[in-house]
Amino acid sequence: MPFLFSYGTLQQESVQRSTFGRTLAGQRDELPEYRPSLVKIEDAALARALGRTHHANVTATGNAENRVDGTVFEVTDAELTRADDFEAQFSYKRVAVTLASGVRAWVYLHHALS
Repeated sequence: MPFLFSYGTLQQESVQRSTFGRTLAGQRDELPEYRPSLVKIEDAALARALGRTHHANVTATGNAENRVDGTVFEVTDAELTRADDFEAQFSYKRVAVTLASGVRAWVYLHHALS
């Protein structure tokens, strides 16, 4: 089964239940060579509905001293597809990474629409 690293909303039980139909069990881990960043929510109605003006994001730095805290979850292929659908609505795409623990996992990064 695939591993999914979350540094943001997929760590929230309410988001897990609505996305996967269950609460995920995970382990704390870190994403090396990335730093936390923010993406402005351009849609004012969406920002009001979410109660925030920015989405969490991470940015690659190439600097081994930079790390992002989060949680790694083991999910099914079907759950990964549901996560793709959830994240796509906010312009995030899945990329493969190696976590500090050595686990190969997927993580979602914001991508600008062209």
